[in-house]
Amino acid sequence: MSIPGLSDWLDTPQGRYLLDWEQTAFDQMVADVFGYNALQVGMGELDFLRANRMAFRFRCGACAPAEVLGHEFELPFATASLDLVLLPHVLEFSAQPHQVLREVERVLVPEGSVVISGFNPLSLWGAWRVGARRCGRFPWTGQFRTAMRIKDWLALLGFEVQPARFGCYVPAAASAAWLERWRVLDRAGPRWWSGCGADYMLHGVKRVQGMRLITPKWREERRGAKALSPVAQRNGGGEINKSEE
Repeated sequence: MSIPGLSDWLDTPQGRYLLDWEQTAFDQMVADVFGYNALQVGMGELDFLRANRMAFRFRCGACAPAEVLGHEFELPFATASLDLVLLPHVLEFSAQPHQVLREVERVLVPEGSVVISGFNPLSLWGAWRVGARRCGRFPWTGQFRTAMRIKDWLALLGFEVQPARFGCYVPAAASAAWLERWRVLDRAGPRWWSGCGADYMLHGVKRVQGMRLITPKWREERRGAKALSPVAQRNGGGEINKSEE
């Protein structure tokens, strides 16, 4: 997907501040997710899969530099073909967020992972957005949703969601100098108001109910062979030969 105003905003002090935290958080969350195929939907200018070690990593979007062209609500991938999907701020700016999650559930293999980043309305940035969204600039035009609501949507689709990770506690200052002055809040925020960061990350794992690993019946065959051994020992080899005759 293409997000109007994204590239320009990422060049601002606000954008660089948020991007620094998100890139570190994505690196930590995807580093230990294993499989064969990983996909990043949206924000193709950035590589949030750089710390992942899967053999095939793609970016999907409406235009270059994405390697695969497509829409977030109609992913051009086969069912159960991906092990990891990233959604960096896709749900805030998509007209069909529920369909996006349904598509993610479809393309993920059982036990596959989805990692979602989003703006938190219960934060200083969320309060600033109430008045700033009239300006029509990114990111204030997005539909901010709480991490709890996204967790509920994922749970309805059968995902097991880990506790949310929050970051970026400073006010939405426009200058780099003021952002740096408020950095003390980034150190105190996780301890005193952990759920009020401007940005959050969610990691969900697709669970498939009723799945059972089918193994060979080697143990049953061995158990049957052992059960015959005492009988053979009691009867003796001669009796067995007579019965066979």
